Amino acid sequence: MAKRSPPPRMSETKLLLREGAKLAKALGRTLAPFCEVVLHDLTTPRHAIVHIENNLSGRKVGDAATELGLARIADPQFPEVIVNYKNRLPDGRSAKSTSIGLRDSSGRFVGAICLNIDVSYLADVLTYVEGFIKTNPVSPGISETLAPTKRRSIELAVREFAVRRNTQPRALTPADRRGLLAELRNEGLLELRGAVSQVAGIIGVSRTVLYHYLNKR
Repeated sequence: MAKRSPPPRMSETKLLLREGAKLAKALGRTLAPFCEVVLHDLTTPRHAIVHIENNLSGRKVGDAATELGLARIADPQFPEVIVNYKNRLPDGRSAKSTSIGLRDSSGRFVGAICLNIDVSYLADVLTYVEGFIKTNPVSPGISETLAPTKRRSIELAVREFAVRRNTQPRALTPADRRGLLAELRNEGLLELRGAVSQVAGIIGVSRTVLYHYLNKR
């Protein structure tokens, strides 16, 4: 029985482009519909495009390389990866692009995968959001907060407690601190979220110290 001849060996360039096509398909389908992914064969610059996913630019397989592709072909020192550079689609929509050069074992650029993301829609959304959240001052020197009244009274309660003892909040004795915590607990102020941290900051101790006092009641 005659032996079968082994299949012809694929060139390194074709192998790289075959694997690059897998990446282009996967990226295009993952980032659809806003991201066009194009695979270029830089060994044939006049017919560089060999695969395209999510066609946003109106190009087709067999079209020529872009200016960036030609620059990469001409310069072996050209950056291998250029990320998020400004671009524009044929109809004027804003885009940002990323270009990844593919080198063969000799170091020559033979291919490139390019991602072109339509950011015009997101830019419009951002404009609407910025307009929506824009605020105006009430008047000079006046501001407002919508925090619950009790939450805002924690600092006042601490300072009034210190004043009744003719001292400052940071000068309270350990016994005073225990009395302060008991008073705040009775008023329900310690049940508010972040209350312990707020009290600790006002009287100048750590939360650990306050919890120590609370646990020794």
